[in-house]
Amino acid sequence: MPRANEGVTAAQVADEFSRTAKVLVRHFNERLGEHGVSTPRSRLVVEVARSQPVRLTELALAVGIAQGTASTLVDALVRDGLLERQTSADDRRSVLLRVTAQGAALAQEWTAGYELAAEELFRPLAPEQLSTLVDILRTLSAGEASAAGD
Repeated sequence: MPRANEGVTAAQVADEFSRTAKVLVRHFNERLGEHGVSTPRSRLVVEVARSQPVRLTELALAVGIAQGTASTLVDALVRDGLLERQTSADDRRSVLLRVTAQGAALAQEWTAGYELAAEELFRPLAPEQLSTLVDILRTLSAGEASAAGD
């Protein structure tokens, strides 16, 4: 009798990966929605808190969104008092982003919600499976990074 995983094609893996990614995003959106925030907004605030001071271009790259989208979201987050812009001491033409005290507090809250959602979602996996999955995903992302550099 053939094993369930024999003869699996790359397209089938991609389909399963896509379905799982959608479940993951929906789960995170639901958890973060309990905190009154969308995933894109929370990711920006958390990333600025983690890597501040940061330029908009670096922020957009870090969270994987277009610079124009990041700019629109950052404008709203500045208006909401969660982020602030500062002129760079090194280059007065350059603007750096930092979190405000309120943004930092919310970033911690949202990170805790994100971590809880991840724990809930990945609970069915044994620690060895999680480790293997991380290795696989890193291999895939490293392959993408090297292909982009070609």
